[in-house]
Amino acid sequence: MAPKIAIVYYSTYGHVRKLAEAEKAGIEKAGGTADIFQIPETLPQEVLTKMYAPGPAKDVPVIDDPATLESYDGFLLGIPTRYGNFPAQWRQWWDKTGKQWQTGAFYGKLAGLFLSTASLGGGQESTALAAMSTFAHHGIIYVPFGYAKAFPLMTDLSEVHGGGPWGAGTFASGDGSRQPSAKELEIAEIQGAEFYKTVAKFASGSA
Repeated sequence: MAPKIAIVYYSTYGHVRKLAEAEKAGIEKAGGTADIFQIPETLPQEVLTKMYAPGPAKDVPVIDDPATLESYDGFLLGIPTRYGNFPAQWRQWWDKTGKQWQTGAFYGKLAGLFLSTASLGGGQESTALAAMSTFAHHGIIYVPFGYAKAFPLMTDLSEVHGGGPWGAGTFASGDGSRQPSAKELEIAEIQGAEFYKTVAKFASGSA
């Protein structure tokens, strides 16, 4: 049976959603399928308007109850950073996972990350490191992207780009004006494919 994979993200200006769609495209190229969810917005519309942010996507299901993920074998999590850490929206969502922590509902599941920061040095690596504590408490097995499958892309210094061994990534600029580049989307697509292959090995017992 093919593994069930969920892609769960939060996105203020749409950058992380674009990475999520690229991750899904990679999973599908590898022969799998994935469901995309967004976590709930915590900012009021008045604040979003002042930020010139579009607000939650109307065509992506909101995953309010963490129990939804219990039926999945693995999940890719899209996290924009706030001061080098989770944004409040993600923190609030994880704070609702007490039941899953107590019952071990996420124990042994596989997870990968993709990230977005406003600028270089904005915290993509530190945000990934911060996620390790949450994963450890739940017993979630972290699947790093590594360099092997996208080495030429990730080490290419001819242009500014996000992404690294922790996972795919993009730079959004402080006002959200920079969109994910073709290279960043390609890295995300490769990550999606490789994550699916890894989860499939675990799900089949061949890992």
